[in-house]
Amino acid sequence: MRFLPKLLARAVRKGRLTVTGPQGERHEFGDGDGPSAAIRISDPAFDWRIFLNPELNAAEAFMDGALTMEEGSVANLLEVFYVNKRAFDLTPSQIFWRTLARRGRRFLTDNTLARASRNARAHYDIGEDLYARMLDRDMQYSCAYWSEGVETLEEAQTAKKRRIAAKLALSPGMRVLDIGCGWGGMALYLAAICEARVVGVTLSPAQLQVAQARAQAAGLADRVEFRLCDYRAVAERFDRVVSVGMLEHVGVGRLPEYFLTVRDRLGPGGVALIHSISTKSPPGVTGPFIRKHIFPGGYAPSMSEMLAAVETTGLWTLDVEIWRVHYADTLRVWRENFLATAHALPPAYDDRFKRMWEFYLAASEGAFRHGSSCVAQLQLGRERDAVPLRRGYVGETEKSLAARETGRLEPLLASTQAALAEIGAQG
Repeated sequence: MRFLPKLLARAVRKGRLTVTGPQGERHEFGDGDGPSAAIRISDPAFDWRIFLNPELNAAEAFMDGALTMEEGSVANLLEVFYVNKRAFDLTPSQIFWRTLARRGRRFLTDNTLARASRNARAHYDIGEDLYARMLDRDMQYSCAYWSEGVETLEEAQTAKKRRIAAKLALSPGMRVLDIGCGWGGMALYLAAICEARVVGVTLSPAQLQVAQARAQAAGLADRVEFRLCDYRAVAERFDRVVSVGMLEHVGVGRLPEYFLTVRDRLGPGGVALIHSISTKSPPGVTGPFIRKHIFPGGYAPSMSEMLAAVETTGLWTLDVEIWRVHYADTLRVWRENFLATAHALPPAYDDRFKRMWEFYLAASEGAFRHGSSCVAQLQLGRERDAVPLRRGYVGETEKSLAARETGRLEPLLASTQAALAEIGAQG
């Protein structure tokens, strides 16, 4: 190998990375202080291909089996990458590809009605077997809230729903729009625990089927309606709007449209809670591996982009809360669950897919644990006093909701398995 050792010698300054090449040649990089990993490269072409697009080609080499782990896991390899990320980002190839992506990011994330639907199906309609094994029983596919005393993923996801519900300041009978409702867990929680009436919208036919079956199994079909519908096509007004993990699918050029839609869906005194991946850094780009293989059209907006879009709506930003390492801890459990059960997945999930998914989970965890990624919750309102002026009400409401969960929460969690069983029986 001629080129890869030069790149790694320049970029890997912390930790230790050992590389064995196609001819058995061995190279070591780093100061030995910090994370460590050892890899083997079996494809001689990787030596020059890595320069064409380092992030994408390294990921695809792992997917294809041309890059394998000899010591540690791919999560350890990516930890070495993240602690040295600034040096990697300053390499000429990385600078070129990031510049190109910045120039094209509006086009790449322009989620028109047709493209948004296609992109949603590409990620969410790949089979419930995968998600049911990886996630908690409620199939919450967004950052959990690891509040004090929480130990399990299921407890942390319940704490997340509870906190969001508290910030919505709901009263029984209020109408709520859930933008990007996933498999229905948030909507069902608001209906069962908060006694709200909820409309959930998704672009995934597979998610819709599970969500509707869950509502029936939980006895909440009279209070929750799920629709296969783009959020821009909803015409009614609601007392509350909630959106968890949906803003990342909007696209940088459509952020003003999204927040204007949220405003227009809110009635007088309305409150919205927007939960999204974000970053402490200035506006950036989606990495090429994630963009190509995981979330086509996806983009996590910076805080400045989100707030600039909100400012055009006339809505009040009532509160902003930043969750830092919460998503890293969530992704760690997802990765552990996936690796523990991947052998039992149906044959459609081949080895290349499994390696791709492991890389995705490990890379995402690294971004939240060592990079600049975070989760932001924006609480928006039509009036400045749409919620109490002091945050104490959030904690008080969380305690009240926790008490109300007794006897009501288990049927919601059990509804997932009942719905999946029913769908499986239908073929």
